[in-house]
Amino acid sequence: MVYVILVYDIKLDEKGPRILRNVFKIVKKYLHHIQNSVFEGDISEAQIIKLKFELADYIRKDVDSVIMFESRSEKWLEKEFLGMKDDNTSNFL
Repeated sequence: MVYVILVYDIKLDEKGPRILRNVFKIVKKYLHHIQNSVFEGDISEAQIIKLKFELADYIRKDVDSVIMFESRSEKWLEKEFLGMKDDNTSNFL
């Protein structure tokens, strides 16, 4: 397993909202949503390949971006919250 932090930036032009929804749904299948367009979690190498493959159908290389930070484990990263700490239950309706 690999610990991943994924962030994305989707240009909100005429196609942007649809792409944003699809990217959100895809990433949420693999990682935990922690803040706007930021996700984190443990994921296998095979799942990373699947995630990248699924995202490739939507990410426009000339205007959108996805950044994945990978680490051996969450314990190797120090995480500090400034301001409001969003708790995972706040995503439920």
